[in-house]
Amino acid sequence: MWVCLETVASQRIPVIVAGGVTVALLGAATFVAVMHTLQLWQVQRRVESVEDELTQLADEILPVAARRLREGASLATISAEIPSLSNDVPFRILRLFMKEIEASERQREAAMSACANAAGRMQAMAVGMLADLREMEYRHNEDVLGDLLRLDHYTAQAGRIADSIAVLTGARTGRRWTKPIVMESILRGAMSRISAYRRVRLHSTCTAAIVGYAAEDIMHALAELMDNATKFSKPSEDVHVHVEQLSSGVVIIVEDAGIGMKPQVLERAERAVSTTEPLDLVALSGTRLGLAVVGCLARKHQLRVRFRRSPRGGVSAVLRIPAVLVTQPRAEDEPTVRNRRPVETDSPRSTQPASQSSAARLPKRRRGQTLVSSPPPRTRHRVETKPRADAGARFNAFRAAVRPDTPPTTAD
Repeated sequence: MWVCLETVASQRIPVIVAGGVTVALLGAATFVAVMHTLQLWQVQRRVESVEDELTQLADEILPVAARRLREGASLATISAEIPSLSNDVPFRILRLFMKEIEASERQREAAMSACANAAGRMQAMAVGMLADLREMEYRHNEDVLGDLLRLDHYTAQAGRIADSIAVLTGARTGRRWTKPIVMESILRGAMSRISAYRRVRLHSTCTAAIVGYAAEDIMHALAELMDNATKFSKPSEDVHVHVEQLSSGVVIIVEDAGIGMKPQVLERAERAVSTTEPLDLVALSGTRLGLAVVGCLARKHQLRVRFRRSPRGGVSAVLRIPAVLVTQPRAEDEPTVRNRRPVETDSPRSTQPASQSSAARLPKRRRGQTLVSSPPPRTRHRVETKPRADAGARFNAFRAAVRPDTPPTTAD
């Protein structure tokens, strides 16, 4: 304005026009600068929002979504449970991630289902073969009894491997007993499923029994612990099994004199059998497969398994069976005997000296008899036969299912 007043009249109009243009340009520049500042602020806010949602996605949403997918939840269910995302990029990342995880879980479930079906067929074949072998053990004479019992033992070990696969794949495992099984039969059944059963020494005065629905799984867990103890100790060393009955349940200690465990290995073993840690198939190896099976069975029945250093230099595995799985044997339970002959013949193996084999000190069960809970004694008839060398005594010892003071039963 001052410039216009000081300018001569003939030049005022151009000066006014130039001033107006300058003011307009300054206003436009100011407006553009303000708009750019606002846009920059909006972009910065959006970037910060995306960063916040990406952080939430990585730290909170994705772990929850992965866990729910592994538990079997559908995409629609998970989408309704997780917090909503306002930005499109994190949402697309989440959807892509969930689809990939779902496809991976479907493939894993299909593989597990195939393994479970294969394990079921192996279990059925093992059970059928054991039934046929035990029928043959009854029908054939002593000339082939040792070979039949050897095949029986190998088949029992193959059945344990099939049961282990079934446990790891979540399939049905083993036989369901309808009656309580006495602790002595549980221990002997576990011994019969390992190769080095002759090295196992039992120290038990427990008269309790295990409920039928859990007996097979506890027998399997004990077999895995005994098998580990025999594998990781010298062939010349015995494995001692101690049983103690408490008010809170039954405690079984499997003690070896092996090479022991380093602290970090002991910690991994504790995690493998923990009831709180889920099964991680990726972390399994050939040497820890048995412990993973024990861990699955422990989580199923709330068993507690602990490892500690043994006074004999090796490792002691302590298995605690809760009181809810412990009961007393029923005195009215009768032994199940599948005899077809009118009279059972006494075998010379009942008088075999104990010094011939460490397993010969164990009680013996007649062929064809299944696990029972403390049967009462029954009378039998004695038929004299020609004595001969017993080819199957050492293999028949681990199949004993009656108490030491109970004579074998016969059927008319």
